[in-house]
Amino acid sequence: MHRRALLQTVGCAAAALWLPRHATAAPRPGWKTAVGLNGFMSSGQDHNRVYPIWEILDFASRQGFDGVELVEGWPMGNYPAAGEADRIRALRRMYEGFGLQVFSIQLGVANAFDPDRSVREGWVAEFRDRAEFARAVGCDCVGMWPGGPLRDQTVDEALDRLAESFRSAARIAGDLGLLAAFEVEPPFVFNTEEQIRRILAQVDSPHLKTIFDPSHFDLMSGSQGRPHEMLQRIGVSNIGYVHLTDCDGTIFGGTSRHFPCGDGHVDIPAALAVLREGGFPGWIMIDAWKIPDPYDACVKGKLAIDQGRA
Repeated sequence: MHRRALLQTVGCAAAALWLPRHATAAPRPGWKTAVGLNGFMSSGQDHNRVYPIWEILDFASRQGFDGVELVEGWPMGNYPAAGEADRIRALRRMYEGFGLQVFSIQLGVANAFDPDRSVREGWVAEFRDRAEFARAVGCDCVGMWPGGPLRDQTVDEALDRLAESFRSAARIAGDLGLLAAFEVEPPFVFNTEEQIRRILAQVDSPHLKTIFDPSHFDLMSGSQGRPHEMLQRIGVSNIGYVHLTDCDGTIFGGTSRHFPCGDGHVDIPAALAVLREGGFPGWIMIDAWKIPDPYDACVKGKLAIDQGRA
């Protein structure tokens, strides 16, 4: 054997012995990334801009995103009913043609805590139809936003009724192989860390989790730019998926003000580190709600995620 070949062989053998003990790298998290159509909808409404859906999907594909979260009523019409197989097939084909998965849909939840039992039962029936549509279009998750007024009941009564409806939703989601995830926001009647914990405890199902949105967690924990601390208290295992955004700790446009990652005061790297260290395995959607340029927000958010993976 030539001297150079011998040295290479010895060097490789030494490296093989050394690496397992001294250079074991942590595995990169298996996060999937998505864009939210809600950001493009709100930008179009607020700034009179036009966002052709094929342009958005081409952008998402070129930027390396894995999926999309749909929003009711945009860009053209409401979600198909679960029985509208041809419409669902066409919708799924469009997204998959760009190499993207529809990973979640957004649903309103006001009727889930209505004082009238028949109204709540109607919401559960509607949820079943929406969940069946979500499964047919290829979703992993269904997102729920419990906004709406109290309607002559106390917050405690409303929470109990919401939890009852969510228990039914969790059973439906589990039967369909989906994860149901809810998000409370500072302007909602449900708007505290304690209430998130209470909902999770009362439903007590692996098929129902909450959504981590740094802007909302920031406002619910004192607007200090450290929502990762509330995330740690809630527990990463209780997070269904993520709406990633920055903020400045104020209210704007009926909810927490959203900024592209790096343009606000949130410690985004710390938030992603908590998710990584907690073993979060799921979807991170760039939430560009009320941001003038959602493309810019998506680019900055994707960069933050890629850096957080490292």
